[in-house]
Amino acid sequence: MSQTVAELMLERLHAEWGVRRIFGYPGDGISGLMGAFQELDGKPEFVQVRHEVIASLAACAHAKFTGEVGVCVATSGPGAIQLLNGLYDAKLDHQPVVAIVGQQKRVSLGSDWLQEVDLEALMGAVAPEFTQTCMAPEQAPQLIDRAMRVAISSRTVACVIVPVDVQHAKAEAPRRAHGSVFSGPGLSRAKVVPEDEELRRAADVLNAGRRVAMLVGQGAAGAATELTEVAEVLGAGVAKALNGRAALPDDLPFVTGSIGLLGTKPTSDMMGSCDTLLMVGSNFPYADWLPEPGEARGVQIDIDGRLIGMRYPMEVPLVGDSRHTLRALLPLLERKQDRSWRERIEKEVERWWRLLDERASSPADPLNPMQVFAELSPLLPDGCILTADSGTAANWWARHLKLRESMLAGISGTLATMGCAVPYALGAKFAHPDRPVIAAVGDGAMQMIGNNALIDVAHYADRWENEQLVVLVLNNGDLNEVTWEQRAMAGDPRFETSQTLPAFPYAGYAELLGIKGIRVDSPEHVRPAWEEALGHPGPVLLEAVTDPNTPPMPPQLRMETVRNMARAFMKGDPAARDVMRQAIRASRQDLTTR
Repeated sequence: MSQTVAELMLERLHAEWGVRRIFGYPGDGISGLMGAFQELDGKPEFVQVRHEVIASLAACAHAKFTGEVGVCVATSGPGAIQLLNGLYDAKLDHQPVVAIVGQQKRVSLGSDWLQEVDLEALMGAVAPEFTQTCMAPEQAPQLIDRAMRVAISSRTVACVIVPVDVQHAKAEAPRRAHGSVFSGPGLSRAKVVPEDEELRRAADVLNAGRRVAMLVGQGAAGAATELTEVAEVLGAGVAKALNGRAALPDDLPFVTGSIGLLGTKPTSDMMGSCDTLLMVGSNFPYADWLPEPGEARGVQIDIDGRLIGMRYPMEVPLVGDSRHTLRALLPLLERKQDRSWRERIEKEVERWWRLLDERASSPADPLNPMQVFAELSPLLPDGCILTADSGTAANWWARHLKLRESMLAGISGTLATMGCAVPYALGAKFAHPDRPVIAAVGDGAMQMIGNNALIDVAHYADRWENEQLVVLVLNNGDLNEVTWEQRAMAGDPRFETSQTLPAFPYAGYAELLGIKGIRVDSPEHVRPAWEEALGHPGPVLLEAVTDPNTPPMPPQLRMETVRNMARAFMKGDPAARDVMRQAIRASRQDLTTR
C-alpha cells in the first residue's frame, strides 16, 4: 500500500529525528494522523491525555527534562487553541517544541466552515519563526525537517498545520522542477565559544573584582563542574534563577539559592553588595533584584546574543555555550587570595538554612506549608525530578527543598502559568520512567488542570519502570498567590468571592482513580505522611491542609510592600491579625537566628 502524507510525517519524525512519543488528543481534523499512528504501530507513540493543554505542557516538560524536542498534536480549531498555553510556556522558557495541528480541507477554507480558524495567524504568534501550512503532499518532508531544525536551533516553538485532506493524500516526492524543494533530515551540534580577545576582556573584569556574585539559569545546565570551578577560583557565591534550580546542587556551601521575590536573603544580600556580576545562561527578568546599574561590573554568558545585556548593562557580553565558554575562561582567571567575601557568603547561607528550619517549625492553623516542604527535603530520593506549579507553592518549593546532585527541577518560569506541575510530572515520567517524580501543586491549580492530569497518571502508571509519582496538593481553600498579590501590590484586602475555592476531597478523589491518597492536617503527622508516600511503589496524592495566612515573606521587606499591606489591613482584611502575628514572628526569627 502507498504511504499517506500523515504516515510520512510521523515516520520521518521517528526514524530520522528520534521522536519517540507525541502527546495529544484526537479529533476529526487530525483523522489522517490518527490513522497513521495506528498504521505505524506506535512508532512514534501517541500518548492520549485528557486535554490539549496537558499535551503541550507535557511536551514542554519533555524538552526541559531531556534537552530533546517535545512534540504535541491537536485537531483543528478548538484543539489548536487549547494548545496555546503550553506552547507559550515553551516559547517564553526557550524550549524546543513542535506542534502539529490539523486544519479543515483546503477546498473549504475561507468559507466560514465548521471549526475554521486562521491557524497561521493563531499559531504564528506563538511560533513566529516557523508556522507553515502543508498545502501539497510534496511539502511534507521539508516542513517536518524545517520545523525540527528551527525548534532546535532557536530553542523555540515551531508549528506545522496540515489540512485533513492533505493528511490522507498519497505521499509524493517533489518532482525535479523549478520551485521544488528537496530536504534532508538531521542537524549537528555546534560548539559555540567567544573569541579569545573577548574571553580575555571578561577575565580582566572578573579578576579585578573583589566581591564577585554569579547568577545561573537553565542555560547553565550541564555545566556544574565548570560553574563550581569558576566559583572556587573567583571566591564567588552562586545564586540561581528558578529555571536554573538544578544547575548546581543546594548542598554546596556557596550556593545562595533562588533570586527574586521567591528567593533567599543570602542571594538578595549578595546581589546588593557585590562589585562584579557574572550571569551564566539566565535571562532573569526582574532587574530590581540585581545590583544597581553602575554599582557592579558585568559579564554575561548566553548562547543567544539577542538576550544578552537586556537585564543589566553588561561590560562584556559573551555569546557562547555555557560549559564550553566557562571551560575556555577558566585558564584566564586568577584565584582570589582574599577569601573573606566567600566566607561571608557561606556563613549567611548556613544561617539561612537554620532560619528556614525555624520558620517551618512555627505554629499555623492547621499546618504550616513550610513544614510540609522542610520535612520532605531530607527525604528526597536520589535522582528525583521535582516540578512545581505557579502560586505560593512555588515559594516554599524554591526555598525549602535542598536539591542534591543528579536531581532535576522544572517550573513554568517566565509564563508562570497555573496548572503546569502535574502535566510536567507526566512528561517527566515518560521521559525518565526509571526516576521518581514529585509535583508540588496548589489547590487552585489542581482544580484547574491537575485533577484531569491525575487521570492520565493513573492510566499510564503501570507502564513506567519506577511507578513512584507523588503529587503534593496544598489545600488551603484559597487562591493564595493572588490573595497575597492583592494585599502586597494593590493594598486591597482579600476578596472572598474571587479567592475562595470550592471544597474538594483531593485524597479521596485520588483513591477513586486507584491512586493512593493520604491526607494530613496535623504537624506531628507530616513526616510520617511523607515516609508513607515515598515508600509506596506507585502513584500517591498527598493532600496537606495548610494555613492560607502563612505569609510568603520576600527576602527583603520593602517599604512599598509594608504600606500596601497596612492599607489592606486597614480596609478590613479578615485575616489581618493572623497575618500580622505570623509576619512579626518571622521578622523576629530573622533578627535572632545566628
